Amino acid sequence: MALARLHIDFVARRRASPWVGRILLAAAVTVGADMGLQFYDLQQINRDYRVEFAKVGKRGSQPVRPASAEEVAAARETVQRLSLPWAKLFTAIESAATDKVALTAIEPDPRTGTVKITGDGKDYLAALTYVLNLSRAEGLSSVQLVRHETRQGSVGFTVSAAWEGARS
Repeated sequence: MALARLHIDFVARRRASPWVGRILLAAAVTVGADMGLQFYDLQQINRDYRVEFAKVGKRGSQPVRPASAEEVAAARETVQRLSLPWAKLFTAIESAATDKVALTAIEPDPRTGTVKITGDGKDYLAALTYVLNLSRAEGLSSVQLVRHETRQGSVGFTVSAAWEGARS
């Protein structure tokens, strides 16, 4: 018996749907149109910003009023106060702290390089102990008890000290 010859075409062409090409074309046109509109909007925003920057540039070219002597002095004092060694002062004050003393005020004077510390102690010995602790603290020198006042159940005191590194 003879076998019939089988013919296989490996390169057969399928017929593509005519809609696929049209859908892809419509999508490409839509994306292109959207990009064009975005480009136009960005160009308009860029023009608006250039106009605003031009207005600012014109305002900036006007002469600036010179600062008064008081403004310069205030600015200089602010910069001076900000550049003080605050960390050293607070470390010194905290190192002298006891549970028998409560501080009520810390008043630094950068011009003279001093600091005035006001507080309340449970008794006179607590106030003196705090003054002694301050005199041993690093960053403070010439610690002196300036004032003390005995109150009912406590002693109010004021201490003056030279604040190292604060003098201008």
